[in-house]
Amino acid sequence: MVKIIAVSNHKGGVGKTTSAINIGAGLNKKGKKVLLVDLDPQANLSQSLNIEEPEYHVYGAIKGNYPLKPLEVLKNLDVIPSVSELSSAEPELTSEAGREFIFTELLEPIANDYEYILIDCPPSLGLFTINAFTAADEILIPMQAQYLALQGIGKLLALKDVIKKRLNRNLEIGGIFVTQFDRRKVLNRYVLETIESHFNEKVFDTRIRNNVALAEAPNVGLDIFRYQENSIGAFDYMKLTNEIIKKYNSTQ
Repeated sequence: MVKIIAVSNHKGGVGKTTSAINIGAGLNKKGKKVLLVDLDPQANLSQSLNIEEPEYHVYGAIKGNYPLKPLEVLKNLDVIPSVSELSSAEPELTSEAGREFIFTELLEPIANDYEYILIDCPPSLGLFTINAFTAADEILIPMQAQYLALQGIGKLLALKDVIKKRLNRNLEIGGIFVTQFDRRKVLNRYVLETIESHFNEKVFDTRIRNNVALAEAPNVGLDIFRYQENSIGAFDYMKLTNEIIKKYNSTQ
């Protein structure tokens, strides 16, 4: 049975796209069939995997030009890429009936071809994030261990509650994980304790530590495992991947 996960945080610079790519790649390394969906008009996920000017993309599917057409990146790891033109879709869909369900309907014919679908949401709480939450089973939230980390999270959680009430009764917070973490910094440790006290068991044990390889990998169009498999970044994302698999298996 497919698990659909929206990776979301409308605060920029938290490692959202990096996390979507490397959790997806980690799941792939564990033998899972994975689809990554770039639902962000910035198209950072697509660009980070060296997908430029794709023939088929999420914007074309949303416009009704064709169905979703996954692009194979690796065996059992596919991508639905995005393009900058997606930014024009939101105003175009303003008067569209049932616009919150457009992506759900597009995804339905191919969803069961995969074990995991990860949706990289835009850094906003607009129509595309609403579409992602309506389609998803769970939301994963990457957060930095900084004072501003909790700022705005209340809005994301409030949106999740509205979506759950009105559009998707199965939607849950799948978990929160800390990125760009440095245990040597007192501030990082203090904010982590604050996050854990707020969200308790929703916080994953894995901390994604600062690692230059995570910043370098997108420049060559690779996930962290293909770029530098022995790096701290690869170790941390594989540990997080194992936590996600264990959590999912325990809830089936």
